[in-house]
Amino acid sequence: MSRVEARFLLRRNGGFTLDIALSLPATGVSVLFGPSGCGKTTVLRCLAGLARAETGRLAIGDSCWQDSARGIWLPTHRRPIGYVFQEASLFPHLSVAGNLAFARRRGEQPGGSDAELIALLGLGPLLDRRPGSLSGGERQRVAIARALATGPRVLLMDEPLAALDAGRKAEILPYLEQLHAELSIPMIYVTHSMDEVVRLADWLVAMEGGRSVASGPVAEVLVDLDSPLARADEASVALDARVVGHDSDYGLSKLDIGGIELWMAGLERPVGSALRIRIHARDVSLALYRPDGSSITNILPSVIEAIAGAGDHQCIVKLRMGNGARLLARITRRSRDLLGLTAGAVVYAQIKGVVPIN
Repeated sequence: MSRVEARFLLRRNGGFTLDIALSLPATGVSVLFGPSGCGKTTVLRCLAGLARAETGRLAIGDSCWQDSARGIWLPTHRRPIGYVFQEASLFPHLSVAGNLAFARRRGEQPGGSDAELIALLGLGPLLDRRPGSLSGGERQRVAIARALATGPRVLLMDEPLAALDAGRKAEILPYLEQLHAELSIPMIYVTHSMDEVVRLADWLVAMEGGRSVASGPVAEVLVDLDSPLARADEASVALDARVVGHDSDYGLSKLDIGGIELWMAGLERPVGSALRIRIHARDVSLALYRPDGSSITNILPSVIEAIAGAGDHQCIVKLRMGNGARLLARITRRSRDLLGLTAGAVVYAQIKGVVPIN
């Protein structure tokens, strides 16, 4: 399968060094995640040709855009990319339609018809308006459409929700999910929000100090105990589920996750609809025997795969459910020792909370 292959070494004054190798899928959403200053945006700038690494190589499928060993350097204006910044940099003197038309003239192979992009991002009512009259979420939707109108081979998004309040984020996230479903090109998305990771990512690259510390399918990276994500306060797993029933008497919905059933607070979704859910490690407790008379509805037999330290007095436990899917549980070291928990032990995972994330 075609992939995005990149290798960059870049040193800056002040001691920061970006030293990273990436191999990303050529479809879906690859998320670069990490704290501010870890080099996420610098990676995007290298991909776009806006920053020039001392040594570097970049290939999108069969196309080589950069190879310092062979003297290849494709300047930014010749790289077929779409770039969406934190702040939507629209032309203030042009209408929404005018901004899209400008992008279409710029692109060597314009992507999608105007009608397709307008429908995909819900821009129909906005076409005659200028950027100054749009909300932050509306401006970002226009910025995304403008980036796509150029016909890019890859879409780069640098924390596109960072400048938006919670309401505007909630407004634009469904459009990003729609892009995820509709686009056939790779989207490389930068964020420091775990909520955005679990909602959007197919592939996850965790970064620290200019380096990748974990990379792979999001479900695998989130439960990798060598990754800082699994030991963080917000440690969690993301699971794809399907609604299989509702209990209106108790306000609950039943989900199927690869043959395992879970109950959660009632959803206003039809039976058969798909969604992604998040289960926090802090919302999973463990028992050696199946509890009787518990108020917790979701109690699943699981096998401990590994245990790692998570802070001074806590542990993170990686569990494998009967269908092969993984969970994380955060427990105290005292509980680990009192229960005698070790890798290979069979336990019952008590799931106290299930959160829908799309």
